[in-house]
Amino acid sequence: MGDAGEGLVDAESRLAERMEEREQEKRRAKLAGKGADPERARQLESFRLARTEMRRQLELTTHDARKEQLKQAIAELDRRITELAG
Repeated sequence: MGDAGEGLVDAESRLAERMEEREQEKRRAKLAGKGADPERARQLESFRLARTEMRRQLELTTHDARKEQLKQAIAELDRRITELAG
């Protein structure tokens, strides 16, 4: 029974994190204005979605080498998101 409760807490945590990310995306979109480059916006959204997927995989993986690969991939996505957003 305890495992089910932990799973629920993890799911709620991931949901709250995703909701927060969506709110940040909305705020960024408002700040970007109507004159934003659609290709740049598409790339930025693609990077954000990829980062979300990588984080999900990182939470589920148990192999140390794969964890390191995912951490490096997330760091690279963070760098690219910062570069595009800046």
